[in-house]
Amino acid sequence: MTAVQRLADAPTPESLFQVQWQNRRTKLDDFRPYLPERWAEGCTNAWTLWEEIKEHGYTGGYGAVRAYLQPFRTTPNAPATRPPSPRTVAGWILTHPDTLPESERLKLKSVLASCPELDALTGHVRVFGKMLTQLQGDQLSQWIKAVRADDLPSLHAFVNGLERDLAAVTAGLTLP
Repeated sequence: MTAVQRLADAPTPESLFQVQWQNRRTKLDDFRPYLPERWAEGCTNAWTLWEEIKEHGYTGGYGAVRAYLQPFRTTPNAPATRPPSPRTVAGWILTHPDTLPESERLKLKSVLASCPELDALTGHVRVFGKMLTQLQGDQLSQWIKAVRADDLPSLHAFVNGLERDLAAVTAGLTLP
């Protein structure tokens, strides 16, 4: 068949791109089911995967594994959202809930749902903030007892500092 005849008879342009090596077996073929499985498990380092399949008998090079995995990197998946930084979470906790934008309020709710200690800490911080802004120093001893009941060492250290001069702190939280 002449080249002109092959071009004329081709049903689609893509059918012209068949090359001699297109359907040949490669050293990687036996490991093709394993690699996507490990990728889905979270192992996305081509070098690590290459070393793993070498232990299972792969004799090919690293470049072939890297090239095979390249489409996995560019496949549009939902991007993993980074967790908020500690500074961001602290800012959300220290901001009055009514002034937090709805999106940040939802993010904070999600963070607090996954960490009971942080949820307890947030409750104590908010109650203290209310005592501070509404001059409710008379509730300080109740607040201290509630804090001591929870296992929050950093907040216990804060309470220890308050108790060193409890009368002055109470006055500061009570008087305008």
